Amino acid sequence: MPSAGALWRDREFLKLWSGQTISQIGSRITRDGLPYTAVLMLHASPLQMGLLVALGGTAALAAGPLAGVLADRYRRRPTLIWADLGRAAVLSLIPLAALSQRMQMWQLYIVAALAGALTIVFDSGYQAYLPVLVRGDQLLEGNRKLALSNSTAEVLGPGMTGFLVKVMTGPIAILLDAASFVVSALSILAIQRREPAVEYKRQERGWHELTAGFRTIAAHPLLRPMGLRTVTAAFFSGFLATLYTLFGIEYLGLGPAVLGVLITLGGFGNFFGAWISERIVERFPLGKVMIGTHVVAGLMWLLIPLAHGPWYVAAAFLGASQLFGDMAYPIYDIHELTLRQSVTPPEVLGRVNACMQMLFKGVVPLGSVAGGLLAQRFGVRFTLTLAALGIFASSLWLIFSPVRALRGHMHPAFTSPSKQPCA
Repeated sequence: MPSAGALWRDREFLKLWSGQTISQIGSRITRDGLPYTAVLMLHASPLQMGLLVALGGTAALAAGPLAGVLADRYRRRPTLIWADLGRAAVLSLIPLAALSQRMQMWQLYIVAALAGALTIVFDSGYQAYLPVLVRGDQLLEGNRKLALSNSTAEVLGPGMTGFLVKVMTGPIAILLDAASFVVSALSILAIQRREPAVEYKRQERGWHELTAGFRTIAAHPLLRPMGLRTVTAAFFSGFLATLYTLFGIEYLGLGPAVLGVLITLGGFGNFFGAWISERIVERFPLGKVMIGTHVVAGLMWLLIPLAHGPWYVAAAFLGASQLFGDMAYPIYDIHELTLRQSVTPPEVLGRVNACMQMLFKGVVPLGSVAGGLLAQRFGVRFTLTLAALGIFASSLWLIFSPVRALRGHMHPAFTSPSKQPCA
């Protein structure tokens, strides 16, 4: 195992990490700031709010194949820089429209769609860029540190966004996110480590090129069960996304403030899970860590439909679910991403990353619709129970696959000199 904290001394990685930390916090501001702007300034209807949320995910889904091709055909560092600058420019349209007093809902729709598309371009690229920025034995540490940035944003973001929207208005708060993307672009531009050119199969064109990621996942004995787990868990997670707030307020009698505290508690759990993820795999086999954390997450979601009684008892159920469920997820995600980066051939890694994101982002909306329909027919508590059982059952894809036998933090088949960064 690599020495703990080795990347603290890697100036090139620290440039990427520092920029991403600022960018993640800024993105968390926009995630809440855009809906706040729609509601408080444009008095959006429920239908308009649903369309605003859906457009970001739909655009990311549509842009996924192209994002993967960009990450594999061209050097990833320039792609990351342009994606960041693109997001900064797109988000700047909101404060500009607000200052001109001409802001309308269609402008928010365009911003949500373009930002969603550029985000999947960036995410597919950076997940493929990290393996050439750091050594193969540092991938786990790098992914853990980047996940900590996301966890920090989850803890600080909700309260910070509420404060900024109240003091500065939603559009000006979004301007801060635009500035964070400029900082991220500059931090990546400052990286001096040379990125080797990826050997790209130029004979691939059209449909064959766009679907290479899916075909790689389907053919690989480790990527295939992870992809199937993603699809299954995403579908049932859509149930929770639709019904969690409704259940907490209407059925359990919890106010928005209590739910906000519980969600923040989940952010702390997420941070702690990311923090301990590297140490856990030093003590337990990788396969058992991935399966075990996913099983724990499913069991924790069962606490949601089991919540009952006075508000403080119900809040305790939801709080335990948020804390321990959100603690388990980053442990799984960090190791799943590291494993994916380790076993995927470099020339198709960008497309595999994009496909994994599409499998999640494309299926969650379907689960949201299905969850709403089931709740109307069978009740909210029953549907939430089904969601938890479905997430729990998605671990079966991992249990009955070669993932169960994994021991190290990296699959040995792809530990080769080609995975080392160039000085």
